[in-house]
Amino acid sequence: MKGRALHFGGLADRDLSAYGGHKVQSLAHLAASMGDTAVDILHVGGEILTCSAWEAAVMLLPASEAPAVVARLDAQPARRAAWAREQLGLRDLAPYLLPDGLFANIASVRYQAVGGIDLDRLEPAMRAEAVAKLKAATSVSVRDQQTRAMLEASGVQCRLEPDPAVMVADMFGRSIRQHASHGELAGVMSAFPHGYLAVQCSADFGDDETLAALARQLEHMARAWDLGIVLFRAGAAPWHDDLEVCRRLAARMGRVQVAVFGSLDVWDICALVAHSRGYAGSSLHGSIVAGAFALPRVGLLRPGQSLAASKQAAFSTTWGEAGAPAAVPVAALASAMDEAMGVGQAERDASSRELVEACRAGF
Repeated sequence: MKGRALHFGGLADRDLSAYGGHKVQSLAHLAASMGDTAVDILHVGGEILTCSAWEAAVMLLPASEAPAVVARLDAQPARRAAWAREQLGLRDLAPYLLPDGLFANIASVRYQAVGGIDLDRLEPAMRAEAVAKLKAATSVSVRDQQTRAMLEASGVQCRLEPDPAVMVADMFGRSIRQHASHGELAGVMSAFPHGYLAVQCSADFGDDETLAALARQLEHMARAWDLGIVLFRAGAAPWHDDLEVCRRLAARMGRVQVAVFGSLDVWDICALVAHSRGYAGSSLHGSIVAGAFALPRVGLLRPGQSLAASKQAAFSTTWGEAGAPAAVPVAALASAMDEAMGVGQAERDASSRELVEACRAGF
């Protein structure tokens, strides 16, 4: 807000400026630096309502260290919990919801369009902690009806607002499109004069059978629409996306033009999606960015994942987005993308505008 100091807090100190982000302070350090100054806390982010201390602590590790830690502790809940508490310096079971007692003078605590479609599958103690924290907040908004229904059944008053990422084209469209003139994206634009599909998948897709099936679907789409395939990561934290999975997938597509996009700069990634002919991937934010630029998009369900457990499906059902099914298994990707490509541009434009208006009104 104009005239007020803005600070970025998280569970660890991180300088993300090299990736187009902010310098982030751990909440503990930030609270100490604020002293008795009154603060307004605004929570943003993805599925923060259901991220456990163990998951958060592992995702904050360097990618090279995470596999050994998971292998050592994953099957030992007590040791796992103790390790997570030590790593984070917190005893909270749901640490992305503001821990009690950190800040000396809190004026307000607001949750803005957060997600939590797995609330009903949390262990009882973590669910109870999450519900108690939300009940104590000044206001709560969530990004999908599935999360809202579970919270209201637990006595938490909340409203619906779309994820703020729906604003990305409206607020930053010009600067995002300028990224095509330099760096790695300029090379991609030159290499794919007929256009490309922007494709992302998490590390969950890394088994040989799934990669082979995905490669077949992508080859079919590339030939059908005379497009290239550009594989990218929506993030690189442990349990998110893996560059090696992208490379292995690319190696299976010898009959079409394919490239692996390496940049993790958030604006490069947005620009890659914005300049594509369409998006396919398991990342909800990838799908939201594509929708913000009124592009065809299809979500990918992880192997074995049900539609009810899909963030993409929950978001799309809530906001009535135009297009194909919000998320499909790998084997149905080509047919779903064909359906998405068939949606008229005017309909996609209208859907994008409606989400922007809903987000602006809510905020």
